[in-house]
Amino acid sequence: MTTDLDRLFAEVDAVLLDFDGPVCGIFAGYPARDVAAELVELLYRHGVDLPPYLTSETDPLEVLRWTGSACDHAVTRSVEDALCEAELQAVASAAPTPYGREVIVAARQAGLPVAVVSNNSAGAVTAYLTEHRLAGHVAPVIGRAYADPDRMKPNPEPISRAVRLLGVPPERSVLVGDSLSDIEGGRAAGVHVIAYANRPQKANPFRQAGADVVITSMGSIAELLVRSCEEQESLGGRGG
Repeated sequence: MTTDLDRLFAEVDAVLLDFDGPVCGIFAGYPARDVAAELVELLYRHGVDLPPYLTSETDPLEVLRWTGSACDHAVTRSVEDALCEAELQAVASAAPTPYGREVIVAARQAGLPVAVVSNNSAGAVTAYLTEHRLAGHVAPVIGRAYADPDRMKPNPEPISRAVRLLGVPPERSVLVGDSLSDIEGGRAAGVHVIAYANRPQKANPFRQAGADVVITSMGSIAELLVRSCEEQESLGGRGG
């Protein structure tokens, strides 16, 4: 795996990170199932007739997706606003992913720009990065399109937008994500994809979906980037 990562990063000029997973667990202290239940309750208050399966949905993003496909825009905006508020509350108790911070800092030290491309709201991502003193290392932050869930990943649009803003060709960029939607969206956008299998059962599906590399710890990337920085410093020292 180390050799595969080395090979990939030799072809990369920018790093794109999904947020919930590679950077932190946003709902660690405010569980996603609770947020999803609150959104379902909001739909009930709007008088929306819900399919039975949605009442037990544990992913708030899936509740938003369903709302966007089945409800009028006013209801979708209401659910979007509630989710944005919940995400802002959740980042206060989000759990940093081991080595997530180190990846961001080491990438910048290695001269690689870092962007976040997330299905969470940009406001929540920015709040987390600011709280953890990472905002100066990450730009742009591409969050969920407001009340337009069809534009979330796996739609490649937010990934392509990040690449354009960075001014880096897609084939010289890598997206690190922890879901099949990241792999699908990354492939469609023409970027390399590193799949972060934060649970063992994710690894094989990620490989089958066509991830360039599958890792089980963000430490694998951090170690590579730190090594790259040390090699650059060594070369610079010899050249002086």
